Amino acid sequence: MVPESQNFGYDSYATLDVKDKVVVVLRYFPEDADAQTKGILARYSDLRYKAMAARQRGAKAMLVVSGPNSPNAGETIPMSFDTALAGSGIVAASISGAVAESLFATLGDPAKTLATAQKSLDSANPHVAGSALPNASLTIHTDVVRERRTGHNVVGYLPATVALAGPKPWVALGAHYDHLGHGENGNTLADKSEANKVHYGADDNASGSAAVLAVAQTLAAEPRSRHVLLDFWSGEELGLIGSNAFVNAPPVPLDQMAAYLNFDMVGRLHDNKLTVQATGSSEVWGRVIEQANVAAGFDLSIQQDPYQPTDVASFNQGGVPCLNFFTGTHTDYHRPSDTADKIDYEGLDRIVDFAAAIVRRVMRTAEAPTFTKVQQQTEGAGRAGVRVYTGTIPDYSTEVKGLLLSGVIGGGPAEAAGLAKGDIVVEIAGQTIANIYDYTYALEVLKIGEPAKVVYQRNGERRETMLTPGARK
Repeated sequence: MVPESQNFGYDSYATLDVKDKVVVVLRYFPEDADAQTKGILARYSDLRYKAMAARQRGAKAMLVVSGPNSPNAGETIPMSFDTALAGSGIVAASISGAVAESLFATLGDPAKTLATAQKSLDSANPHVAGSALPNASLTIHTDVVRERRTGHNVVGYLPATVALAGPKPWVALGAHYDHLGHGENGNTLADKSEANKVHYGADDNASGSAAVLAVAQTLAAEPRSRHVLLDFWSGEELGLIGSNAFVNAPPVPLDQMAAYLNFDMVGRLHDNKLTVQATGSSEVWGRVIEQANVAAGFDLSIQQDPYQPTDVASFNQGGVPCLNFFTGTHTDYHRPSDTADKIDYEGLDRIVDFAAAIVRRVMRTAEAPTFTKVQQQTEGAGRAGVRVYTGTIPDYSTEVKGLLLSGVIGGGPAEAAGLAKGDIVVEIAGQTIANIYDYTYALEVLKIGEPAKVVYQRNGERRETMLTPGARK
């Protein structure tokens, strides 16, 4: 099925009552649809979405089969590719084409087979719905084996060597050191010729890790009036897990941190353009950056937004003034071709000197930068390309039934609705939420400017509120 918000009528459940029944779904999407239709349907072919759709209609379980006209035809395809903590909220299993054919055989009609069923659905004709298997009865037993692994942050520090400058005696520098391995967890952008190859991550984020070490090497040879904390994060690629763990249980109290500087992809300086993000987290950053850039001479792109998809967001949520340095994306991003020979080492050295100059200015000022909570701006409704915006910040690292919020964006719809860090969203606009995937799909039933009921848990208590989505590009 496709949500009504997409203005594309497609619902294979339209004529079926699947409450307390088992549904059999084809693994992919209609094979014979035209390119434009496939583009619409691809978003909703994900097994997470199919599981949510079946669960929302009351199904007891879901069986997945690769049809005879699909890739891996008839094979029992493992479902262990998904490395997310979140469960689907429904019993799900993969079956072979032979098992599926035995179910269709209960119809007693040789003309009604898995192949004919797929053929009718492959056109993506919205008037072709699913069909019942009234004589089939089965028992399903599934076991979920969770593989738990431990990641480690690496933290060190340079102690102050002279009298401390003020009441916040720490400055922190950080970068994530994890990457994608062989790209086996689904976040690779490798093409077929690069499949299963080592993703070197020279820019993302060996460059950032090297920058932290290089700034530390520079500062180690100088007098320091604040302690300098050196942080190397694990689990960033899985959802800022390492830096979130640090902020939630900091070995150094966050209220003693004068500032945090983050480095993520700083090895591909091009045309002298350096992006500095999260500058809105303190009013002093504009002046400090301008002064430091007199010697550095970068063509700076200044972005106030601290709600970035990197570890700077964790410290912003913790109320620490922060900055993120970034030289931009490129065609080697999340691919094995992100190799060391493509790094601009001279540019990286200049970024190190620039960041060290900013740290010096923070250390020499007794009054630490004052944290500013950024009110994120949204685009007005009615413009082409806008999408629903709720202002929630999900927690990717904790296993709960629902969507755990690690925070809400200042001035956003979630904050206006009274939602806060630690709340667990379990229903929105009538859609039950078992995990972050459900929440992502549920956003598509929301309409900009129209209030929707949100059911959530706070400290074990079930509560309700109305959230009015905004819009953003």
